Amino acid sequence: MKKWIIPLILLAVVIFWGIGVNNNAVEMDENVGQAWADVESSYQRRNDLIGNLVKTVQGAADFEKSTLTDVIEARAKATSINIDPTNITPEKLAEFNKAQGGLSGALKSLLVTVERYPDLKANQNFLELQSQLEGTENRIDVARSRFNEAVKPYNSYIRAFPRSLIANIAGFDKKAYFEAEDGAEKPVDVEFDFN
Repeated sequence: MKKWIIPLILLAVVIFWGIGVNNNAVEMDENVGQAWADVESSYQRRNDLIGNLVKTVQGAADFEKSTLTDVIEARAKATSINIDPTNITPEKLAEFNKAQGGLSGALKSLLVTVERYPDLKANQNFLELQSQLEGTENRIDVARSRFNEAVKPYNSYIRAFPRSLIANIAGFDKKAYFEAEDGAEKPVDVEFDFN
């Protein structure tokens, strides 16, 4: 009977250690999911503001229709891509980032085009929406950073040996980081057309 006590104690220690590893990984995974939800919430806020901005700009009778169409189409594409926070892969994150980048580009074109319309630039609703969009872009940047801050400890935790053994058995996978869009490392070419 005594020869089984030590192996049983060791087995109990391993089981409780495994339960602890699993529970910590679950909590960290939930933190990553919450951080991703914050990213999506910031993008949703931007999408809602863009809808209001487009309606305000549409009020300008002679405004370029193609620019508005580009923004509307980019917004529809960006809102059509959703990522399940339990399965954030680099490929899905790149697809999401590409769609959001297309929307950002279309929005920049819209705001540059608005410069040619003094009445629209002076519209209080437009100015307020433009200011809110700027603040929302800052929120998106903060949410992305916080997401990456949640991913790092999770990935480190589940990949470190011997915890990786339990994480693999329990099905915890490495999460992707939110990365910059392709070409973001290049300087922005700014041109002013005063004609």
